[in-house]
Amino acid sequence: MSLDVRAITPSETADWMRAVGTGFLTAGTPSEELVADRFADADLSRTQGAFEDGRCVATFRSFAQELTVVGGATVTADAISGVTVTPTHRRRGLLSRMMATDLAAAKERGEPVASLIAAEYPIYGRYGFGPAAWASVWEISVNRAGLDPRRSGQPVGGGRVEMVDGADVRKLGPEVHGALAARQPGVVTRGERWWRQRTGAAPSSAHEKWTEPFYVVHRAADGTVDGLMVYSADDKWGDAKQPLNTASVRDMIALNPAAERALWHYLCSIDWITAVRSGYRAPDDLLPLLLPDPRAARLITNADWLWLRMLDVPRALEARTYGVEASLVLEVRDDAGLAGGRFLLDASTSGARCVPTTRSADLALGVGELAMLYLGDESVRRLVDLGRAEELRAGAATTADAVFRTGRRPWCPDVF
Repeated sequence: MSLDVRAITPSETADWMRAVGTGFLTAGTPSEELVADRFADADLSRTQGAFEDGRCVATFRSFAQELTVVGGATVTADAISGVTVTPTHRRRGLLSRMMATDLAAAKERGEPVASLIAAEYPIYGRYGFGPAAWASVWEISVNRAGLDPRRSGQPVGGGRVEMVDGADVRKLGPEVHGALAARQPGVVTRGERWWRQRTGAAPSSAHEKWTEPFYVVHRAADGTVDGLMVYSADDKWGDAKQPLNTASVRDMIALNPAAERALWHYLCSIDWITAVRSGYRAPDDLLPLLLPDPRAARLITNADWLWLRMLDVPRALEARTYGVEASLVLEVRDDAGLAGGRFLLDASTSGARCVPTTRSADLALGVGELAMLYLGDESVRRLVDLGRAEELRAGAATTADAVFRTGRRPWCPDVF
């Protein structure tokens, strides 16, 4: 049978979601409520499926997303999600066809970058994506952390931690997240539906039963909410009737180190909790060093997280700020022909000017490697040493590192 790759129709949404479940190994028939909620504000023109004999066998969707870049500005990203190919239809070029259609449309719309969270590392490099932000997870052994059990849950400086409920989080959370997004490279949009899903007010998935977590906020001395933590806990006891419970963080935003310290110390002070899993944090998160004994925080995950793809190099590079004032000519290779070329970047701490040029290049690299540099995470020198970038002028790699790198690493708190 021939394969029909196209945007889906309203009558095909349930079948599309069934195919997503098959691809992500979460088989099951989605409920009518879940389908209606998932597609309530979806753009079906950006929701593709591959169909054989009327059955959906591959899926792909994208949506508009605001991404914070270095300096606090945002760019509109073509956020890609729900990418699956049914096991019986692999190696037929379905993903390549859907990806080409989507990226061309995003380019036409004027979106300077595309974004995604990669389930597997090897897939997306061939489409010009590169890992722009990584994520780490720590597990804290509470008994080894060195915190005084009489004081570890008490914030300093006049702040306080208080329990709230889901309705409070839907009210307070967007403002806290907005303050984070105003300065943290890598943060992406959280719409109203995101907050409803994460607080039980809307169905979250077809295969996970909702369990209410615990919600706490940190208030500064003046009463302002400057931190939010959402966590759950298991129920595990040893043979000698001793508690061995683990608290797992689902979400944690802190707008300053005092709030961050208070929330972690609060979680480590809860009776019966002997271990804490941090959830996905920036690789240079403060967490281990907020404990008297940093070795109590064992690194259990360090992996690529947010992947980006340049679609308009000048617009993307002009949106962010840079570490020093310098000029670089970049030769950007793009096998798909979407964003390649030679560009003069005049960078400064307040912004940049980026234009096509015929001047000799200082540095040559692929569009995926440029994405790795975009949020300040990767080292140009390291890419040169790996053979993934070429230094065409002596000293260009050192200059480029001073231009692109940032004092703290980017962080994307969300999966999408």
